[in-house]
Amino acid sequence: MSPGPGHDIYIRLAASESRGKKRQVVIVTLCLMVGVILVCLSLLLSFQMRKRMNHQSSEIELPQFDLSIIVKATNDFSMDNKLGEGGFGPVYKGVLDEGQEIAVKRMSKTSHQGVDEFKNEVICIAKLQHRNLVKLLGWCVQGTEKMLVYEYMTNKSLDLILFNPTRSLLLDWPRRFNIINGIARGLMYLHQDSRLRVIHRDLKASNILLDCDMNPKISDFGLARTFGGNETGGNTSRVVGTYGYMSPEYAVDGMFSVKSDVFSFGVIVLEIVSGKRNRGFVHSDHRLNLLGHAWMLYEEDRSIELVEPCAKKSCDISEVTRSIHVGLLCVQQHPEDRPSMSSVVMMLSNGGALPEAKHPDLFHKNKSSLVSVSSSNHINQPLPPLVMNGFAYAMQLLKVKKDTKKSIFKPEINSVG
Repeated sequence: MSPGPGHDIYIRLAASESRGKKRQVVIVTLCLMVGVILVCLSLLLSFQMRKRMNHQSSEIELPQFDLSIIVKATNDFSMDNKLGEGGFGPVYKGVLDEGQEIAVKRMSKTSHQGVDEFKNEVICIAKLQHRNLVKLLGWCVQGTEKMLVYEYMTNKSLDLILFNPTRSLLLDWPRRFNIINGIARGLMYLHQDSRLRVIHRDLKASNILLDCDMNPKISDFGLARTFGGNETGGNTSRVVGTYGYMSPEYAVDGMFSVKSDVFSFGVIVLEIVSGKRNRGFVHSDHRLNLLGHAWMLYEEDRSIELVEPCAKKSCDISEVTRSIHVGLLCVQQHPEDRPSMSSVVMMLSNGGALPEAKHPDLFHKNKSSLVSVSSSNHINQPLPPLVMNGFAYAMQLLKVKKDTKKSIFKPEINSVG
């Protein structure tokens, strides 16, 4: 018999079922609270960062771009617009409504470069103005997005042309020499002529951009350090940079200075002349890396043989040999032996006598102190060729002393085409 209308019905549930439902409610509530807290923290951090960046950018008069403008300019970060990718993240080409072409560096969520590097680049490069430094047009911080907006460089980065067998044909000797001089002037400005002394710390071919006339501009200041007064360097336990370009004192001991940049510049000079990467280059005849090979040719007065074949027809022999000589002066083992960038600019521009170059750093006596270091492109890599190939070089030096009649430093002299 069913109960009549108006009667209450009581249902008894098992105690375990009741507790289970309460537990589910508690878990869901906690998850929602944690989610809300995380969203609030994210918004708060984004707001604080934008507030700091707005304050700093107002001082340096650097505009902030709205995310919607960048999304539209890059066609929603289309793969067709992607120019490349580095340690910071992908880079996209974009076109603003008024027709101006831009390059957008979008910080990836997996980037090992963090907010500090982002802020460092904005603050550092925004205060720098030189024809051989890439121009930062603005920045964007919105939600989880962090982006830098640069002037667009038609010919992209130097490495994409220099080390490409086909595209390298575009670089005759006059253009190569112009690129060398432009980088030297830009670096001299950073070291002594800008408002702040700037040490780049990651100077390499991929961080040299080329405009439509192949004029070079130094880019990527995320790892740069600024100094005031008479300071010219410092040290760090966090070594960052790229193997093949790092000076020995920086790679081994974390000591960096303006002379660290000078070393990197010297490597780039030898790469521009030869068309070969220092990292990974091992000559088939003597197993030396690019620095060792250039030194051997210099010692035997055969430096002209280092020139990439496609540039030989247009080369000025005196400019070539002077550039190689200057490059070798820059990669000398001891920082105090390397010239300043103002001296480099002077040496490249006149025909005066140059000091004798000392042996470049090809191996380290204190090998046990060399450990894996962080890099913008390579993390926890084995010892670089700069070090490993030095052992072969050391063995060659010993062999020369024992057998002067069959010196390995006297190969046949090839004719210059």
